[in-house]
Amino acid sequence: MIIYIIAGAIALIGMFVSRRLKSKFDEYSKLSLQSGLSGKEIAERMLQDEGINDVKVVSTPGKLTDHYNPSTKTVNLSSVVFNERNAAAAAVAAHEVGHAVQHARGYTWLQMRSKLVPIVSLSSRIVQFVIIGGILLINVFPGLLLGGIILFSLTTLFAFITLPVEYDASNRALAWIKENQIVTSSEYDASKDALRWAARTYVVSAIGSLATLLYYLSIYMRRR
Repeated sequence: MIIYIIAGAIALIGMFVSRRLKSKFDEYSKLSLQSGLSGKEIAERMLQDEGINDVKVVSTPGKLTDHYNPSTKTVNLSSVVFNERNAAAAAVAAHEVGHAVQHARGYTWLQMRSKLVPIVSLSSRIVQFVIIGGILLINVFPGLLLGGIILFSLTTLFAFITLPVEYDASNRALAWIKENQIVTSSEYDASKDALRWAARTYVVSAIGSLATLLYYLSIYMRRR
């Protein structure tokens, strides 16, 4: 019962944080930059200042789909970030370049995360089938559920390793836009707030993954 209550609470918090993030980005998207720089221009300038010349800034479809791809060395910005000239776009563009800087500098947590990507990608496609099968066959083949739990634990580990990666990228972004006077004081506060809410989504995701892992473990222990 306690696990169900915790899971429900985490789900509600996750919904709140997600909605808050969207509302913050909508709000700060209306705060135009006095510098007049677009997300693309900010990203390219930060890459240049960091001495990174082999990474391209490209536009990608969707909203909040921004990401850095280390395999192709591209900073992928959604159209509302790539083309727009506001505090939200500045925050996101600089944050994604922060990941490119991590890659170029050999940031340890990013390297660990990158090594887990192919493993987690594979396990995430089969883990639910393994766990459901393990629960149904717990009295016949208890090892199947345990195997599913081990697979899911990799997802949980990945979620927690992601936290320092995201927070560090935000810190790099905020330090750069402030030091280079890309934004005014009020624009900086907006950018910082936007990135804080974005980071909180990863925190909730990690805690939710841990709670789910503990739930599966409790099933395994009880059924044994």
